[in-house]
Amino acid sequence: MNKVLVIGAGRSASSLIKYLLDKSVKENLEVRVADILVENAKKLLKDHPNGVAIALDIFNEEARKDEIKNSDIVISMLPARFHMEVVKDCLEFGKNLVTASYISEELKELDKEVKAKGLVFMNEIGLDPGIDHMSAMQVIDRIKEKGGKVILFESFTGGLVAPESDDNLWNYKFTWNPRNVVVAGQGGVAKFIQEGKYKYIPYQKLFRRTEFLEIDNYGRFEALANRDSLKYREVYGLDDILTLYRGTIRRVGFSRAWNVFVQLGMTDDSYVMEGSENMSYRDFTNSFLPYNPYDSVELKLRYCLKIDQDDIIWNKLLELDIFSDKKKVGLKDATPAQILQKILMDSWTLEENDKDMIVMYHKFGYEIDGKKKQIESNMVVIGDDQTYTAMAKTVGLPVAIATLKILKGEIKTPGVQLPITKEVYEPILKELENYGVHFKENKVDYLGYNPINRKA
Repeated sequence: MNKVLVIGAGRSASSLIKYLLDKSVKENLEVRVADILVENAKKLLKDHPNGVAIALDIFNEEARKDEIKNSDIVISMLPARFHMEVVKDCLEFGKNLVTASYISEELKELDKEVKAKGLVFMNEIGLDPGIDHMSAMQVIDRIKEKGGKVILFESFTGGLVAPESDDNLWNYKFTWNPRNVVVAGQGGVAKFIQEGKYKYIPYQKLFRRTEFLEIDNYGRFEALANRDSLKYREVYGLDDILTLYRGTIRRVGFSRAWNVFVQLGMTDDSYVMEGSENMSYRDFTNSFLPYNPYDSVELKLRYCLKIDQDDIIWNKLLELDIFSDKKKVGLKDATPAQILQKILMDSWTLEENDKDMIVMYHKFGYEIDGKKKQIESNMVVIGDDQTYTAMAKTVGLPVAIATLKILKGEIKTPGVQLPITKEVYEPILKELENYGVHFKENKVDYLGYNPINRKA
């Protein structure tokens, strides 16, 4: 049997493992799932006869090397910072590797060695990065093949709560790592280009510079800029493009309310708050406000940030219980970001019957035969339940499909790579359609950069 080693059995691995198990009889696969907590692996394998659960500490070099050496292909679903341990072993033992993570500089430096051994190290093959790359390149290549020149590309992705589970004023719940949501946008400046002009948004301004878009049957959304859109000019072969802008999708109004936390300093992860374990949520909020023995915490916050009592933002803050004296932080030596995450998880954790939703939106502007044209496309995926979420589907399925195609020799170009070639994206996107992951595409009048009239 062909042994597929999956390292990491977290939330994003459910649909990936199910796909491989479903294909295991026909494709003669043994799916070996390794996790530091073997129960995580057993839960996802569900006693399948072709599944093997393994307890594995990634830092146990002997055990890790033994598993990789005896596998036919390796999937690393570990946090990105742990990939290099697996990468080095795959290179040593001549094993193909698949990950959903961004290509690090350290990994990029191994490209020549990987090619010399004829290995495929496929990365950025999840959702974002992943489906965004593949769906974008499919349209970009099509435009170029017809003799067109791409002059505008915008792309936005969001992990959201499904409409039927949307029951709070923020229209948001955590569908992925809560920490990533809390610290998003920090440590740099958002960079992009619009109509040939370079634009920069510092973190403290990021959540007040949103754009709007509409998606049929799902309503209006807002989008805020990702950290660095400019690096995708080279990746997508768009060196002369006039507008290139990538961002994150939220429901309208989220960013304006989130900006309260940014301006107060609650999203800061760079220092520890003294006595955090004994703080109430009210103490935490008051820590960022001026001392005044006469005014309440509520009044000070409204005054400092100029929030009217009838502003929806005020109701959103009240909904989170950030003024509660009874609720305790209970985290020792915690940063503001860690405390804020704890508070938000009280309200934004998905309930047992909740479903999540993935939304992706692309806009392409191009010139052909002296005319300017525009294509808009979107993808919406709703999760099945708390195990097979929309996030797990859109991250895990592309990884699984790519793994099987590499194993069968259908994807064979060697090197450290991301899925931007036809050899990779065409068969994967085609198969994803069978799982409800597909794009709806519209040709519309060319509008150029227009933050108001996006509609797909």
